[in-house]
Amino acid sequence: MVAMEELLPQAVLRQIGDKLYEKRKVAALEVEQIVKRLAAAGDTAKISAIIDKLISEYAFSPQANHRKGALLCLAAATVGLGEPSEAYLRQIVPPVLASFTDQDSRVRYYACEALYNIAKVSRDTFIVFFSEVFDAMFRLCADSEQSVQNAVQFLDNLVKDIVTASPHFSIEGFIPRLRDYLRVTNPYKRQFLISWVSVLDSVPDLDMLAYLPQLLDGLMNLLSDPNREIRVAAHKCMMEFLVEIQATPTVDWVALASILVEKASSQDEFTRITAIKWIKEFVEQASGQLVGLYPELIGAVLPNISHLNKDIQQVSKEANAALLNLQPVADLPVKVDVAPVLAIISRELRSEQEPTRLEALRWIHFLLVRNEDEVFGQLATLLAALLDALASDSERVVLQALSVLGSIAGHQQHFRRVLMSLLDRFRGDAGLILLQKGGPLVIRRLCAAMGPEVVFREFASILDAEQDLSFASTMVQALNLILLTAGEVRELRDSLREAASSSNGTTNFTALYSCWSHSAGALLSLCLLAQVYSHCCDIIQNLSTLPLGAEVLVQIDRLVQLLETPAFAFLRLQLLQPSRHPDLLRAMYGLLMLLPQSSAFKTLAARLNAVPAVTLMQLESMQQQAGSHKSSKQQPQPQQQQHWADFDSLLRSFVARQQDHAVEEERRRLVIEGLRIEEDIQKEHMQQAIAAAVENSGRSSADGAVSIGGAIPAADGSPAPAASDGIASGALV
Repeated sequence: MVAMEELLPQAVLRQIGDKLYEKRKVAALEVEQIVKRLAAAGDTAKISAIIDKLISEYAFSPQANHRKGALLCLAAATVGLGEPSEAYLRQIVPPVLASFTDQDSRVRYYACEALYNIAKVSRDTFIVFFSEVFDAMFRLCADSEQSVQNAVQFLDNLVKDIVTASPHFSIEGFIPRLRDYLRVTNPYKRQFLISWVSVLDSVPDLDMLAYLPQLLDGLMNLLSDPNREIRVAAHKCMMEFLVEIQATPTVDWVALASILVEKASSQDEFTRITAIKWIKEFVEQASGQLVGLYPELIGAVLPNISHLNKDIQQVSKEANAALLNLQPVADLPVKVDVAPVLAIISRELRSEQEPTRLEALRWIHFLLVRNEDEVFGQLATLLAALLDALASDSERVVLQALSVLGSIAGHQQHFRRVLMSLLDRFRGDAGLILLQKGGPLVIRRLCAAMGPEVVFREFASILDAEQDLSFASTMVQALNLILLTAGEVRELRDSLREAASSSNGTTNFTALYSCWSHSAGALLSLCLLAQVYSHCCDIIQNLSTLPLGAEVLVQIDRLVQLLETPAFAFLRLQLLQPSRHPDLLRAMYGLLMLLPQSSAFKTLAARLNAVPAVTLMQLESMQQQAGSHKSSKQQPQPQQQQHWADFDSLLRSFVARQQDHAVEEERRRLVIEGLRIEEDIQKEHMQQAIAAAVENSGRSSADGAVSIGGAIPAADGSPAPAASDGIASGALV
């Protein structure tokens, strides 16, 4: 074996570890010449021996100058080889890469310089070390020393040139590493990674779009970096990808869109707006291929329509419009899976934000037109959300919700279900608040959309079979108020006023009568509106035989107030015609006699006092002329009234219904009193228990006094009273 002194003279060996850079450089040049001669001679053994010597004695030496010299010499040896084989590189590169983590910054700098020279000579052969070199550069690009960062940048540029020109570079093996590294937060490392993504994307032979689903999440995370330069660089890189997608739309749309859906709810506004812009572009380009992801896309876009940022609002509206403009695929219509879409829309319909709710309602309209049967299959879920929307403070939301309900109710098979769901929403304490707050508006809008006759008849049919009599009474009173005051119900009011001469009015009257019997006040107002005053008198007369509770008196009180509304202007004028409407006066005075002397009593009395006194005289004269005729026959047209309705039967149904209400009221009263009695009994038992405990405590105290003091006999030999008895007596005195 040849002695090392023959290969590397002692002077060279000393200069390798010299503290002066110039001497180390001279040694490196000498090593380069020696290796070059040996390579020309083909003496691979001696070359390997020199490399081993440099590695074993210098590259891992505890002295920094030795390590620096070794790096210079290893690079020089590579240069001397000319075109180093992979075997030589596997000897030289690992110790150089190990120096990238050296504690001495100058050693790290020389390591970058050495690897640069090695890579420059090796070129394509160097690609086998790409993964290890990339990891080393990734760690060192954020070095604390600026000189090291600069050295890494030079090395990085060279490695990029080698990679982009090499046919042996494996992009498949590199992408997972790049994806994992994109999670880092260090700004220098992020800048380093962005540059690599951009460079690889610029290579014509590399289809980076195929790997974009693995990189998009990490790239979008960079958009929220505090450093503006990084945000701009990441956005520029993403826009380059987007341009490629628009030019060659052969990407995994679903995988990319799934990432965008997640990022559309990012706390960072720049990330959010970028994600929504991409969603818009994707939907415009491939909506048919994304139809399976529509629930998630809609759920991502709709909330952002109400974002505080105006730019986000605008791009979200554009994305939503693109989603609504669903294009066919291969001239075939695209079918949307309605159930999950409606679930998302129903969720957004309960949002607190008006714009989001309005767009959700717009989506329901869209689905009703496009997938009507599937929507009706999910009607239970949809109706719950629509009815919640009716409680909104926004007039626009309520109107839109009513429009949708009108579209659904326009189908005869679903009309009754819509009204029943609406009635269910008015139940309970919360429902009562909703009924008082927005119920009239909802019902009026339904009447405007569907027609008042249809709506009121269906409500009457449902409530007539209602088991909860209290709820039925409340709803009838609410409907009656709408009937008498709402402009949307004028057509129904007019038909009821002509009930005696119009078949349509007769039908409406009889359709409402049974249901309106749940409320005496509502029924009386219905009969007064229909001008069946004789029947009103009969109802009032029968009220005197029924339990006249506070609820009925309140209803009559409300009726008196309603008599002052424009709906009953005709009735007030008819009071001036007692000869034609004698039963009207009887009915008014009957109401007056039922009322206690309240404000309603005074109002009605004042109205009747305004009628000329001659009226009463005429009425008395008419009654005398009638003789033994029944009061019900005093009207000029009794036969006509009896002909168009069976008032006897109607009256019986009213009495029966009011008796049911009386029984229900008594049951509730007994329940309430029973609860009160039970509470009183529990309180009494508790008081008795406390008293017994106090008494027992007093006896114990008395017994204790006797046992301690003993009983002193009286003069007659009987025991004297205990001391406690004396105290008690004194206390009583």
